[in-house]
Amino acid sequence: MYRFKEDAMQAFDFAPLYRATVGFDRIANLMDRALSADVAQPTYPPYNIEKTAEDAYRISIAVAGFSSDELSVEVKDGGLVVAAKRSAETPDKSYLHRGIATRAFERRFTLADHVRVTGAVHENGMLSIDLVRETPEALKPRRIEIGHGQVKALEAKVS
Repeated sequence: MYRFKEDAMQAFDFAPLYRATVGFDRIANLMDRALSADVAQPTYPPYNIEKTAEDAYRISIAVAGFSSDELSVEVKDGGLVVAAKRSAETPDKSYLHRGIATRAFERRFTLADHVRVTGAVHENGMLSIDLVRETPEALKPRRIEIGHGQVKALEAKVS
């Protein structure tokens, strides 16, 4: 029965949402991408996403065997793209066992509105990317002062 629920969620049709709303297509596309990515999402390299403060986050990615020059962190199309490409290896190495995976990868993270990357650090085989959510002043709640006395009515001018 649990498998049935999982299959039903992955087969959800967003067409009625597109027909009945205007401007929410980004949310529907995001949900559609998230549901379809669950099936084929790669597991390499492993990563953590942690909340470091009220509006701050850190993505930590295990990148053992890669140098900083072989790593790339980009923000494009509303997402964060982390990639690694191994430089040519020296032929003088002869491995008896090779357990550290250093294959090329590209990992994508979708960023919410107003989230920006503040920096990235590569240390001890971990790539840490710091993000912060900066809510614009226009979207922040603001307090309206309540005055005392009579309310002034707006008069409509009739021509």
